[in-house]
Amino acid sequence: MTGMHMFLVVVAVVAVALMGVAGAAAVAAQWLPPVARPRVVRPRLWGYGALANAVGLGLFMFLGPLADAGLDVLPAAGWCLWMAGMAAQLLAQRPGRSAPTKTAS
Repeated sequence: MTGMHMFLVVVAVVAVALMGVAGAAAVAAQWLPPVARPRVVRPRLWGYGALANAVGLGLFMFLGPLADAGLDVLPAAGWCLWMAGMAAQLLAQRPGRSAPTKTAS
């Protein structure tokens, strides 16, 4: 493994692990990372979505190269789980607001 590839693998592992830790904290203690606090109204749902993201992204990234060895179902399942986690996190957020309309004066 070359040095840059190893660096990217370590960064990916750390990112997926942090996503899983944030999801576990949101499920267990309803704690959210500071960047998610203003928009998220359902922290447990957001946490379950983050956990699904972490597992799905891990399956997709780390088992994807093994698709040629006959393990092509696991990366596809990981991608589907990753997208389901994104949808759960989207549902946990406050709905967007449309532009204000002018009222007759």
